[in-house]
Amino acid sequence: MSEHLLLAPLLESYFRRRLTKQRNATPATVASYRDALRMLILFAAARLRKKPAALALEDLDRDLILAFLDDLEEKRNNAVATRNARLAAIRSFFHHVAASDPASFGVAQRVLTIPIKRAHIEVTHHLTKAEVDALIAAPNPRTSRGRRDRTFLLFLARTGARVSEATGVNASDLQLERSHPQVLLRGKGRRDRVIPIPQDLARALTALLSERGVAYHEPRPIFVGAHNERLTRFGATDIVRRAVAEAVIISQA
Repeated sequence: MSEHLLLAPLLESYFRRRLTKQRNATPATVASYRDALRMLILFAAARLRKKPAALALEDLDRDLILAFLDDLEEKRNNAVATRNARLAAIRSFFHHVAASDPASFGVAQRVLTIPIKRAHIEVTHHLTKAEVDALIAAPNPRTSRGRRDRTFLLFLARTGARVSEATGVNASDLQLERSHPQVLLRGKGRRDRVIPIPQDLARALTALLSERGVAYHEPRPIFVGAHNERLTRFGATDIVRRAVAEAVIISQA
């Protein structure tokens, strides 16, 4: 077998050169693609009864990758969207393979013909203004957690930020002292945008930062968890769930 068909050097050049230097991929993208390819390699090693380091590129043929994708849905209970995200990472790697090693073009081409799977798109139901206001008002303003939760929910409602954008905001991204306050949101794929902040949110953010002793210019997260670490997506989900439960109790009182 040609040395160029060994898997390890192609993976190394993919992450070191293509993703990081040529594509300027975000750390989140690199981590997501790394996890997808790691899972594929472990699946191939177990299926072929080889050590991961002994795998060759030819081992990752179309049939094996289709079996891997089926395994994600059937045994891991991954949604179609997750399955497609893993396939996107695999296809990105094989685009690199095709460009880097002409001898492996046939292997890459067969993998690249694997289609994205169509997924059923659920109908999105939007909250009314009254429902949004009820959620924002639900957390207890007499506790530090309640004040954080209320400000976080207000931030989501007033800026339209994604959860990942809201949890990623630092104090240094805020400009609250301007006549028209604003915040810098960092979106996926380095798509940054500046969003205006209404006065009620500006006051809530000012109070939250003052309570935590954080200055505007500091590159520290605005929203933190119980151990003063940046709020995670799971933590954000808990905030929303608690607010929903509390709002229901209040409405029934």
